[in-house]
Amino acid sequence: MSATTMDSDSSSPLLISKMDVIGDKVKLLLASQSPRRREILDMMGLQNRYTHQPSPLDEEALQLELAEQEITPSVYAKVLAERKAEAMGASMPSTNGEDITFIIGSDTIVDLDGCVMNKPTSEADAHQMLSKLSGNWHQVHTGVAVYSGTEIMFSFTDTTSVKFANLSKKDIQSYVASQEPMDKAGSYGIQGIGGQLVEEIRGDYFTVMGLPMHRLSRELAKAIDSLDIS
Repeated sequence: MSATTMDSDSSSPLLISKMDVIGDKVKLLLASQSPRRREILDMMGLQNRYTHQPSPLDEEALQLELAEQEITPSVYAKVLAERKAEAMGASMPSTNGEDITFIIGSDTIVDLDGCVMNKPTSEADAHQMLSKLSGNWHQVHTGVAVYSGTEIMFSFTDTTSVKFANLSKKDIQSYVASQEPMDKAGSYGIQGIGGQLVEEIRGDYFTVMGLPMHRLSRELAKAIDSLDIS
């Protein structure tokens, strides 16, 4: 259910064992303005150990470009994450080579039967998305990429399956009226009011929220080990 440029190894260390180098020998920069992703990093024990700013990537232009290509939603999410991290890296001033910064790019999309659902463009669009999701299983793909120096160190997509309850018209109207759906992929947020819409999930809750905590922890730990600095 996931695509990756690095193999996952359940015996590899977690980031919690590398905390002594985070913020010191290795700087973390989250290329996102998402409060949900910041909340997940904070829950990982990284509060005050990373910085954040939105990537300068023209996301809408890239989405239009990818829509013309025959790629799976899983790959779509990973490419968006990679491009966000690369654009952030390209916009940063060059250093003297002593600083090591891991730039974390991420993107979350909702996939209903192979069709990508991004953020709604209007309340009517949100209503239509939620009506389609009602009573059905869909997949949430979160792509993650970490860029350092001049290259992508690793990237992957983590996928969770989500089952919506059967929603009444009033349920949908009331949820859209809350305005919560308007900046969410697929027009809902599992960590907020939208959690009421979810009947069952199969996979990582944090993937649906915006960052797969466990997978990111392992991959970051492996990336730090590859630097031989811990």
